[in-house]
Amino acid sequence: MRAIGLYEHGGPEVLVPLDLPEPEPGPGEVVVDVAACAVNRLDLWVRGGLPNLRIAYPHVLGSDVAGTVRAVGPGVDETWMGRRVVVNPGLSCGACESCLSGWDNLCPRYRILGENAPGGYAERIAVPVTNLVPIPEGDTRSLVEWAAVPLVFLTAWQMLVVRAKVAPGDVVLVHAVGSGVGSAGLQIARLFGARVIGLASTDAKLERARARGAEATLRSDDPEWPAKVRALPFVGKRGVDVVFEHVGAATFADSIKLARRGGVVVTCGASSGFDARVDLRHVFFRQIQILGSTMGSKALLHRIVPLVARGALTPEVDRVFSLEDAAEAHRYLDRRTQYGKVVLQVSAGENA
Repeated sequence: MRAIGLYEHGGPEVLVPLDLPEPEPGPGEVVVDVAACAVNRLDLWVRGGLPNLRIAYPHVLGSDVAGTVRAVGPGVDETWMGRRVVVNPGLSCGACESCLSGWDNLCPRYRILGENAPGGYAERIAVPVTNLVPIPEGDTRSLVEWAAVPLVFLTAWQMLVVRAKVAPGDVVLVHAVGSGVGSAGLQIARLFGARVIGLASTDAKLERARARGAEATLRSDDPEWPAKVRALPFVGKRGVDVVFEHVGAATFADSIKLARRGGVVVTCGASSGFDARVDLRHVFFRQIQILGSTMGSKALLHRIVPLVARGALTPEVDRVFSLEDAAEAHRYLDRRTQYGKVVLQVSAGENA
């Protein structure tokens, strides 16, 4: 089968065409015909090389898969055959205390498709049936759009709903609101009745954020952005209730300062660097909660998909590339000009 993968780490040029054996579903597994797979910044990091990353070569990237079930393995209900599905990117053992408590993303054996497990830059992929979420019957959204859902909406949902417990009337500051996870965070915060301040590097991204319900938007490349957040009449000296952090070193100190007394800074990443500096006096004097978050449990995607199907949440697809143009898709994403997601279209079949 066709795939795009890598034999070494480096720039986009290390992504090469592969001809891989057809995957076979094992017990409890299915094979999915991949219609589309979104590109995430995680793909760029894995391609470039991550500390302590152990993968087999050739390695296939891609965490966000949408497609159609092609084959089922032993023990899997055959009614899955032919169903349109999205795939939860998180793999876990299913038997440890974390998995059984509903926190499978804390499993000691947790892996993510495309990071430390083979991913979706391929025509087909074998995954556990427990990772499937069916797309509701009658839904007319394309599988390209559905591929823009899993990783970013899972991540943003856990950050805001599970960890920060966002509530109506909360003021939420969203960094990099034009990114995949930032645009998902904006929508989820608004769904729960929060007031959103969006930060982004271009006016075009800020305009899109306002169209999605951001009450205030500011340029993140303006060195005065923290003061301008404070100057907003619904922020002032009080600060914001929740800071949606995933930028890291470049913004973290200001995120702490902008949180209100007892407020929350929830973080899922560090795209500008992980070595953030924090004045701990701000943390303990004002009792700031700093919460880490990675992905989300399998159960969460079952809540998200129906919300997408009825239009309460909308996947943001900025640009679509063919599978063969994966290297160019990486270059495009690395320019940080997109709003929302970049998606690889793997097949051109019906509803793809």
